[in-house]
Amino acid sequence: MKTINTLTLNIFKMKQFKTLLIAVALTLGATAFTNAQSKIAHVASQELVQTLPAYKDAMAQLEKLQKTYDAEIRDMMTEAQKTMQRYESEAPTKTEEENSKRAQELQSTQRRIQEHGQNAQQDLQKKELDLLKPVYEKARVAIQKVARAKGYDYVLDSSNGSGVIMADGYDLMADVKKELGM
Repeated sequence: MKTINTLTLNIFKMKQFKTLLIAVALTLGATAFTNAQSKIAHVASQELVQTLPAYKDAMAQLEKLQKTYDAEIRDMMTEAQKTMQRYESEAPTKTEEENSKRAQELQSTQRRIQEHGQNAQQDLQKKELDLLKPVYEKARVAIQKVARAKGYDYVLDSSNGSGVIMADGYDLMADVKKELGM
């Protein structure tokens, strides 16, 4: 009978030990989960960049360059139209060979205008990249600096179309603007 009581007592102690072990594991797991959670903030990076004076300056430069290219292309087209009208009015008095050469000349002029437009577009894209890259980098560095100073592990971009559907967390916009001296 003594052995049965001892055996029952040992089983009871093992169950208590198991329960204690499970409780300790759950406590450690919950603590680890709590510590593993990251602090997350958000900022509308596109809105931030668009408020920077450097962005506004870059956009003004790009607009000026765009207008210059537009004026060049418009002048080229106006000149081509005048030449075409002149050639059309003179066509009855010219030989078929001369008219054919003139048609080829007009086609060549049209190709040059198209190439100039394509080159202008490529130049504008390159210029935009050159001008805006430092602006975006400045914003990124400021966002990182503020996020680290405030203890955030991640910063989501809450700009429209960025994929963040809800942004109720901390908004870094005011802090980043302060960091940028705005």
